Amino acid sequence: PNKLIFILFYSIAPTIIDLIIAIVYFTAAFNYIFGLIVFITMALYLVATIVITEWRTKYRRSMNLADNEQRTKGVDSLLNFETVKYYGAEQYEVDRYKSAILSYQTEEWKSNSSLCLLNSLQNVVINGGFLIGSLLCAYYVASGERSLTVGDYVLFSSYMNQLYMPLNFFGTYYRMIQQNFIDMENMFDLLNEEKEVEDSPDAEALVLPQGRVEFRNVAFHYNPEKPILRDVSFVVEPGKSLAIVGGTGEGKSTIIRLVFRFYDVKEGQVLVDGKDVREYTQKTVRECIGVVPQDTVLFNDTIGYNIRYGNIMSSDQDVEDAAKHADIHSKIVNFPDKYETKVGERGLKLSGGEKQRVAIARTILKAPTFLLLDEATSALDTKTERNIQSALNTVCHGRTVIVVAHRLSTIINCDSIIVLKGGRVAEQGRHDELIAQNGLYADMWRQQLEANVSFNNGAETD
Repeated sequence: PNKLIFILFYSIAPTIIDLIIAIVYFTAAFNYIFGLIVFITMALYLVATIVITEWRTKYRRSMNLADNEQRTKGVDSLLNFETVKYYGAEQYEVDRYKSAILSYQTEEWKSNSSLCLLNSLQNVVINGGFLIGSLLCAYYVASGERSLTVGDYVLFSSYMNQLYMPLNFFGTYYRMIQQNFIDMENMFDLLNEEKEVEDSPDAEALVLPQGRVEFRNVAFHYNPEKPILRDVSFVVEPGKSLAIVGGTGEGKSTIIRLVFRFYDVKEGQVLVDGKDVREYTQKTVRECIGVVPQDTVLFNDTIGYNIRYGNIMSSDQDVEDAAKHADIHSKIVNFPDKYETKVGERGLKLSGGEKQRVAIARTILKAPTFLLLDEATSALDTKTERNIQSALNTVCHGRTVIVVAHRLSTIINCDSIIVLKGGRVAEQGRHDELIAQNGLYADMWRQQLEANVSFNNGAETD
């Protein structure tokens, strides 16, 4: 913004004033014909600059899109290098990137060619005006009309040359402003995006939460044609745990997102401590919630930094204490750089179990009232899962916990379990109660037991 204001007030405005003074001067010092020549030259130059610049906008925009595309393809291939190598697709990715670069170069050539056309047209207009003015002045000097001398011709030529400089400045700055606006289009589009979730003007801070969560007749959808949740109701009392189970696409993770208020419900209410979550500010609600996701994404920084992300203001000792509770401290101190060890892009230098422990340590450091576990151990092997589960039990103690689970063996000690079917709560109760009902949960339990038996038998055979 400061640069734009500087260009407008210290470059374009003085240029326009210079041109007006030039027209008045040539009219007064020579005659109205010279003033008219200067005016027409100036007008044609400005019109040509504006029209051609507007016309070539599409080429600049296409060039930006092609540039974004080739950058995206390059970054995507590098981030997914393991997948590329698994399938021997190196040459395919190279060809894709080459194609994207060629597309960018084509669009860049079009943009530069249109710029050359603009510069050529500007030169034709300027030189044409200068030629006509010079011929007219030479005629008056040679014929003796208007009492013009050779000195007047030199004076006219000098003034015309000085006049072209501010004209060139105007063309350059106008083109720069136009290109900057084109380059900022994506940013403007982003700034104009409407927020999906906004705090109400009278939203309050959630202070000293008790830890009670209630879903009351909640309905939600991402697409109106495909409802996710229908009339879902349940209560989690302070310090208690609730497990959510069901098939793929039943809305288990959606419930986690609604508690965290990534989205607002379409119908019904999500209540925290007896009050609609929409009556609280998003910031204070999220400060009270800790999340351990299925896929932990780490920053390309140190292990200490990633753990400290749970509480930026925490000390080194707090970070170490959290790591000890998450049962990862002993592994970290065995690394050459200990807590200064870099974890790589998305934590690629750590194993799945180590990343989950970092996520747990991060959550312990945050010390939340509510804890949301979104299939936190589903991608781990049985032994690692058992160790992680022990660390999770530590962080869950005394907190309100909502667990999305795939392996039912991890939730048998939960205070309550709900089974989702068709977006509704089909069954609800403790593990023993649901087994006794011999319904959906009991079927899922038997299927997992049979799968475990088959797996163990196969392992023994091997």
